[in-house]
Amino acid sequence: MDRRQFLQVMAVGGVALAGPTVLAACQPAIPEDYGLASDPSYGPLGNPDANGLRLPAGFSSRVIATSGQVVAGTAYPWHSDPDGGACFHSVTGQGWIYVSNSETVVGGASMVRFSATGAIVEAHRILSGTAANCAGGPTPWGRWLSCEEHPLGQVWECDPNGLRAAVVRRGMGTFQHEAAAVDSYQRVVYLTEDNPEGALYRFRPTTWQDLSSGTLEVLTERSGTLSWVAVPNPTPSLLETPTRDQVAGTKRFDGGEGACVDHRGALFFTTKGDGRVWAYDPTRNRLTVIYDDSTAPVAELTGVDNIVFNRRGVLFVAEDGGNMQIVAVGAGQRAVPVVEITGVTGSEVTGPAFSPNGQRLYFSSQRNPGRTYEVAGPWS
Repeated sequence: MDRRQFLQVMAVGGVALAGPTVLAACQPAIPEDYGLASDPSYGPLGNPDANGLRLPAGFSSRVIATSGQVVAGTAYPWHSDPDGGACFHSVTGQGWIYVSNSETVVGGASMVRFSATGAIVEAHRILSGTAANCAGGPTPWGRWLSCEEHPLGQVWECDPNGLRAAVVRRGMGTFQHEAAAVDSYQRVVYLTEDNPEGALYRFRPTTWQDLSSGTLEVLTERSGTLSWVAVPNPTPSLLETPTRDQVAGTKRFDGGEGACVDHRGALFFTTKGDGRVWAYDPTRNRLTVIYDDSTAPVAELTGVDNIVFNRRGVLFVAEDGGNMQIVAVGAGQRAVPVVEITGVTGSEVTGPAFSPNGQRLYFSSQRNPGRTYEVAGPWS
């Protein structure tokens, strides 16, 4: 454990016993090249299995839930258009939870609880009364940040167990929210914006782990220098200037999508309009394109969307369309598919997240039909 890891453990340790703790989704080491794996492959994909998934040898799948149908072993019908997701330890002290957003007009988010052996034991809604809940992100203090993707979209802090009511965090801005990624070391929350002229934001809470107040900042670039500048009006109405247009020199990103922060504070995020995966190092104030589908040796990854790391330090990117794959991205823009959903059209892959032991990957096909899967195997 290095100094930064120790500080993070100390920072969250005071609340670890008070509620569920989130799994560390992004944990690669970061040398100068951001620590991308030189070989992210898990082997070639086989033929479609009984669930229509192509997987590497040694992996198996099951269907967890299907939109409009009752989740097996529960009385809860799974929501439509499943999107961003994350895994959390259960408040019961055994098993874990997978949380999933619903990117529909009625929005919201739901959870599925698993026993220590992986059996489904419970499913229910944890957020209601919102709209177009797209992606989001977990917090180190065991909460799910659910983001609304519309012009008046906001961020909602949710209890994965559903024992506490969700709370809107207005200080995190009103805009087309996509993803949220928490950096415990810098003590900020990064936010992406799904707009062709979108911005990259960070929220600095007044008190760490309390998102009720703080400062919303936007990334700017002037004469090649990156800076973070406070947004004058974080919650504009439809008749007021959007957050992305309030600060001169705001750096534009073509459709911000998934985001993830590793344990040393580097931010990884995707932009769908130009097919890029980015990395931002706050200690060096350095922004790097680590994958671009127009310059990659083999453009195996297209339609970049949700993003997550596993314990092995492999970066996974889910495709919005493309070949309906989850693709592992390595050094030198190497991209290798690790999962492919077959027999589905007009959909996208959403919500990749790993279970506590790192051996189960959860994700969804959003439409036609909406379906949430688990793939078990030697991921880490």
